[in-house]
Amino acid sequence: MLTQEAAAERVSIVLPSLNPSEKFDTVVDGLVDAGFRSIVIVDDGSRAENKEHFARAAEYDQVTVLTHDVNRGKGAALKTAFKWISEHRPDCAGAVTIDGDGQHLLKDIIRCAEAMEADRVIVMGCRDFSSDNVPARSRTGNRITSFVFRILCGIRLSDTQTGLRALPSVLFPELLQVRGDRFEYETNMLLELTRRGVKLREIPIETVYEDDNSESHFRPIRDSFRIYKFILLYALSSLMGAVADLLVFYLFRRLFEGHMEDGTAVLLSTVIARAVSSFLNFNLNHKVVFHGEDAYGKTMLRYYCLAIPQMLLSAGLVALLSRLAETGATILTTGIKFCVDVLLFFISYRIQRKWVFK
Repeated sequence: MLTQEAAAERVSIVLPSLNPSEKFDTVVDGLVDAGFRSIVIVDDGSRAENKEHFARAAEYDQVTVLTHDVNRGKGAALKTAFKWISEHRPDCAGAVTIDGDGQHLLKDIIRCAEAMEADRVIVMGCRDFSSDNVPARSRTGNRITSFVFRILCGIRLSDTQTGLRALPSVLFPELLQVRGDRFEYETNMLLELTRRGVKLREIPIETVYEDDNSESHFRPIRDSFRIYKFILLYALSSLMGAVADLLVFYLFRRLFEGHMEDGTAVLLSTVIARAVSSFLNFNLNHKVVFHGEDAYGKTMLRYYCLAIPQMLLSAGLVALLSRLAETGATILTTGIKFCVDVLLFFISYRIQRKWVFK
């Protein structure tokens, strides 16, 4: 564990900023007074009238200001800082990312820096969203994201969107490879690194919002889509596969109706439907969603090692539930299959994310 003095000496502060105000000056002054020796600021294409704040910060010997000529997004700004630190401070213990609007208190920044260990552990400064001063959009957005992370990814975090993160330097090469240049980068960071086995640690921090967080550059519709894009693509891929699966299942269930026992008809219909839909789903996930790095054939083998047992489980549950419900009607059986496959959808996502398309 790093002491406060060691943290100030060995940890770099990363502060991406767009069109800062006077609050930015206060944040920088506080970091310098706390003894931090390396403060990397990224001007992400700010307006000319806001440049004075960066010039003021650059007067400190402890501060390095990097500039994007045009706005490229928070993710791109973070990558620029990580790259600079990797090249100019190769011996540093890591970096603590913060916001420049005063939302992160100095004592919490120091606590996260102190808590960061020199291994593959990320320290997250997590806010208390039950406080009365938290804007409704922030509270709602975080709850939705936390729920999605927990259900689909198995990641339990009370604050998935915090900008206060302590990141060990050993992770910089991987952080530079994470997809996304804007707000979605911070979400992709968690998805990609936890998929690779990186552990997360939460530290409660004080929740500070002023003027309903009016200085935030977060665009609710556009940036929310970017944040959820990875998961939405998987859901869309699964939906397309599910539609194909249900249509083929219904068609062959009707063809087999009256020609064989109900259980056999369900099994054969499921096998044929899954053969068609799984090939469609595999290619969409491999090329569009997960961008698997392993060979196509090797990845397909892992995929079907999951898909075949999942298919048999689906067929068995559908046949069992149809018998318990005492129904042989095609429409009702198809409805039961839909419910079963929704449950398997969540289980399958976790396995595909962590193993199939690793």
